[in-house]
Amino acid sequence: MASGSDRNPIIIGGLPSQVPDFDPEETQEWLDSLDAAVDERGRERARYLMLRLIERAREKRVAVPEMRSTDYVNTIATKDEPFFPGNEEIERKVLNATRWNAAVMVSRAQRPGIGVGGHIATFASSASLYDVGFNHFFRGKDDGKGGDQIFFQGHASPGVYARAYLLDRLSSDQLDAFRQEKSKAPNGLSSYPHPRLMPDFWEFPTVSMGLGPLGAIYQARMNRYMEARGIADTSDSHVWAFLGDGEMDEPESLGQLSIAAREGLDNLTFVVNCNLQRLDGPVRGNGKIMQELESQFRGAGWNVIKLVWDRSWDPLLAQDRDGVLVNKLNTTPDGQFQTYATETGAYIREHFFGDDHRLRKMVENMTDDQILHLGRGGHDHKKIYAAYAAAKAHKGQPTVILAQTVKGWTLGPNFEGRNATHQMKKLTVDDLKMFRDRLHLPIPDKDLEDGNPPYYHPGRDSEEIQYMHDRRKANGGYVPTRVVRAKPLQLPGDKAYATAKKGSGQQKIATTMAFVRVLKDLMRDKEIGKRFVPIAPDEYRTFGMDAFFPTSKIYNPLGQIYESVDRELLLAYKESPTGQMLHDGITEAGCTASLIAAGSAYATHGEPLIPVYVFYSMFGFQRTGDQFWQMADQLARGFVLGATAGRTTLTGEGLQHADGHSQLLASTNPACVAYDPAYGFEIAHIVRDGLRRMYGENSEDIFYYLTVYNEPIVHPAEPEDVDVEGILAGIHKVATGSEGSIPAQIMASGVAVPWAIEAQKILAEEWNVKADVWSATSWNELRREAVEVEEHNLLHPEEEQRVPYVTRKLSGSEGPFVAVSDWMRAVPDQIARWVPGTYQSLGADGFGFADTRGAARRFFHIDAQSIVLGVLTELAKEGKIDRSDLKKAVDRYQLLDVSAAEAGEAGGDA
Repeated sequence: MASGSDRNPIIIGGLPSQVPDFDPEETQEWLDSLDAAVDERGRERARYLMLRLIERAREKRVAVPEMRSTDYVNTIATKDEPFFPGNEEIERKVLNATRWNAAVMVSRAQRPGIGVGGHIATFASSASLYDVGFNHFFRGKDDGKGGDQIFFQGHASPGVYARAYLLDRLSSDQLDAFRQEKSKAPNGLSSYPHPRLMPDFWEFPTVSMGLGPLGAIYQARMNRYMEARGIADTSDSHVWAFLGDGEMDEPESLGQLSIAAREGLDNLTFVVNCNLQRLDGPVRGNGKIMQELESQFRGAGWNVIKLVWDRSWDPLLAQDRDGVLVNKLNTTPDGQFQTYATETGAYIREHFFGDDHRLRKMVENMTDDQILHLGRGGHDHKKIYAAYAAAKAHKGQPTVILAQTVKGWTLGPNFEGRNATHQMKKLTVDDLKMFRDRLHLPIPDKDLEDGNPPYYHPGRDSEEIQYMHDRRKANGGYVPTRVVRAKPLQLPGDKAYATAKKGSGQQKIATTMAFVRVLKDLMRDKEIGKRFVPIAPDEYRTFGMDAFFPTSKIYNPLGQIYESVDRELLLAYKESPTGQMLHDGITEAGCTASLIAAGSAYATHGEPLIPVYVFYSMFGFQRTGDQFWQMADQLARGFVLGATAGRTTLTGEGLQHADGHSQLLASTNPACVAYDPAYGFEIAHIVRDGLRRMYGENSEDIFYYLTVYNEPIVHPAEPEDVDVEGILAGIHKVATGSEGSIPAQIMASGVAVPWAIEAQKILAEEWNVKADVWSATSWNELRREAVEVEEHNLLHPEEEQRVPYVTRKLSGSEGPFVAVSDWMRAVPDQIARWVPGTYQSLGADGFGFADTRGAARRFFHIDAQSIVLGVLTELAKEGKIDRSDLKKAVDRYQLLDVSAAEAGEAGGDA
C-alpha cells in the first residue's frame, strides 16, 4: 500500500491531501479496512460501503466533496417514498382520456385540406409527469395571488389542451381548430404556449427551446425580489419548468444554473423529461444523458432527484446483493435503452440480463411480457409524487428532477422509441385500435374506421371528471390560466420631467445621461417610484447610474456581508436584501430574462413593475433578440435602453461594439415601440407617453426601445411651441433655415441631429442653401403608421384614402430630402416611399472599427461635410445648382481623406 507521501498530491474530487496526518496509525487502520472489504467482498461491496460513509458524513455535517453522479437508479429509495394521497385508478382513467384526446387532436389536424402539423410523442412521454402535477401540486390563482408559475414544454401543448377539454375549459370545436387561429377564429388554438395568442390561457412562452429554463430561473428569482421589497406576497408561489433532455443542449438551458443555487431558489423545480431522444435521434446514444445532467446540476449546486425506474424494478433491485444489476444499469448506454423500448421481452432477456448468470437468475421466473413491461420511472404516478413532494420539501437549493420516460409511450410499436416519432403526426386505423386497447377506452371499431377518430369524454358527471374538478379546487383553481388583476398606475405629472425639459445649459451630456436624469426623478415619485426595476449587465457605472447605488441599492438576498472596497466613496457599491437595482453580471440573456419576469409581473402577480433594462446597444437585439420575441409573446412591458448606440459613437471599441442595425432589428418586433431621440426634452415626452401607454388607462401590451448615445452634446431647452405630437409620431422640426435661397430638408435621428445642424450652417454660409432640420425620433414608428394606412386604403377603396403621417408632416416642405443617422441606410430608408419628394439617405453601412468619431464618420460619409455633399448632390440632380459644385465640395472638405476629418468629441461614456 502506497504511503501518503507516495500518492499523487492532488486527488480528483477535491480531497485535501496536504492536511498533515496527526494519527498515521488510525489512518492506516481505515485504509486496511477498505483493502479488506475489496479483497473479501469485491469492489462493488466496497463501493457501497464508501457511498454509505459519505452519506453518513454529510448527515454529521462533515465537509466532503459532492459526488458528480450517483448510480443509475432512483434517488428516493422505495422505503422512503411517502404515502400517495390520490386515487391511482381514477387518475389512470383521467390520464388515458387525456392521452387519447391529445393524440387524436393532432391526428385530426392532418385531415385533408388542413395538414397543419403538430406533435404527439413528447406529451405521450411526459403525460404522467404533468398529471401528477395537475392533481396534487400545481397551485392556481383563485386566492387572488399568483399561484404557481408553470413553464410547460412547448411540444407538450396538445396534452394541456386535451386536459382542459375534459374540464370543459375548451370545447371539441376548439380542439378541431388546433393551429388554425385565424381561419377557425374565435375557436383557434395556438400551436404552442403563446400568451399573446391566447392571453387568458397561457402564461409563459417556452417553445423557443432553452428560453424556458432561463425564464423559469429568473421568474423564481423575481418572485423572491418582489417579496423582499414588499411588493407582492409570493411565498406560496412555486416555479415549475418542464423541459426535454435534448433541450438541455441549448446553452441558455444550463448557462444560468449557478444563480439559482447561489440565491438558494428552493421555490424552483426543473422537471427534465429524459426520454433519451432529440427530435430525430438519441440525445447521447453512446453515453448517459441523465448521468451527464446530474453532474452538471450537482456541480452548479442544485439538489438532484433521479427518477429512473418504475415500481416493477423494485423487487429486482432489492435482491441485487452483489450490485451486478446496478452495474449493468450504470454501464448500458442510452442508445441501447432506446432500443430496448422498441424490442420484445425475449430480446431484453437475452441482451440485458443474459450475459451474467446472476442477472439471468433474477428474471428466471418472469415471463417475457413481464420483462417487456419493466418500466421507466417517469410513467409511475407514485414515484413521480414522491419526487415532487421531495422537491417541494427541500430547502436552500433549487431542485431538478431527472425523469426517464419513453418517447411516444402508449402510442404503439410504430411510435414508441422510434427515431422519427417526433415528426409522426397521423395515426392509422390499426394504430388507433392498438392505442385504444392500450388505454382501455370504450370506443367502438366503427368510430375509428369512419373518417376522423372521435374525442373521448367520460361525461361531465362521471367519477373521473368530478375527481379532476375536485383536485383543481383543492389546489386553488385551474391551470394554466392567465389573469390580469393589476390596476392602472397613478402616473407622475410635469414636475418629474422638468429637469430634462430645461436642457443642459452649457454642459455637454450624452443622451444616456439625459435619460438617467429622467429616471432618477421618476424613481423619486411617491406613487410609482418603488415600481421601477433598473437592470444592467455589470455596466451601471458606464451608464452613469452609480449615483443610484447609495439610495436604491443593489438587490442581493444575502445583503452585503463584506466591506466594499469603495465604501469611503460617496457613490459606493451597496448591496441590500431589499435593493431595487438588479445587477446581473455580464449576462445579457440573464438580464433580459429579468426584464421579462419584471415586465409581466402585472399579470403574474397582479402588481405592475416597470423594468428599465440598460445595456450596450450592440448586445441587445442582436445577441438576445429571441428573448425580445419571448417578451412580446409574454405580453411583458417596460423600457429597453440600447446605450452606447450607433456605428461610430462608441469610439475606439471596434467592430463587435459598433451598433448600426439594432433599430432595424427592433422594427421586426411588432410589440416594440422604438425611438432614436436626440435631446433630453424628446426623451422626457417619449418616456412619459410610454408610461401612459403601458401602465395607464387602457394599457397596451408593448415595450419601448430607446437608443441613447455616449457622446456628450449640448441639449437645448424645450421650445415653447414644442411639437409633442411630432416627437411621439416620429418626426418634428428642430431648426428652420434662416439664410440662403435654395430650399432643402435634412432629416436626422439621435446623435446625427447635431451634424445636421452643423451642415445646415455650412450650406447657408457657403452654398446659399436654406435647409430645415428635422429630428426623426422614430423611423420605425413612421413606417409602422404608414403601413397601417396603406393596408386600410387597400381594404377600403370605397372610403376617402388616408395619408401617412410622414407624408402629411413634410407635405409643405420643399425638397430634396436627405436623411442621415448613425445607423445603416436601411433604417431611414424605411420611410422613403412616403416622403413627398426626392429622397436620399446617408448611413453607416458595413462593419464598425476602432478610430476617432470624426474619422469613422468621414469614412462612412455621414459627418456634417458629407451631409452638405449629399444635399448638394440632390440639388444638382434637380438642376438647382451646377454639378461642378459637387467636385468643389469634395475637394474643399477633403471627403476622400479620412485622416483630414477632425477627431470630434472625445470620451463621454455616459
